[in-house]
Amino acid sequence: MVVGVLRLTLYLPENHSLKGKRQVLRAIKARVRTKFNVSIAESGDNDMWQRAELGICQVGNDRAFVDSALREVVNFIDSLALAPLGEEHLEIISY
Repeated sequence: MVVGVLRLTLYLPENHSLKGKRQVLRAIKARVRTKFNVSIAESGDNDMWQRAELGICQVGNDRAFVDSALREVVNFIDSLALAPLGEEHLEIISY
């Protein structure tokens, strides 16, 4: 079993409230869940208005599959153009 965990930072420079941040994150998470079979949640920076951290997880049998699936998710989020991407940290663990 291979587990891939991706931490992705998003910047929301034009956002001025937590309500606006939640609205953008809700849209991103809903679209990612609809298109990909991954788990996604806000995992950090909960009280910051202009920055968000998403945790995304994929489980599979093949390391290459998990890696490519998570990279596709990053490309998809970037293509939505709802928030500029910041840092990303990908960790793949084999059990």
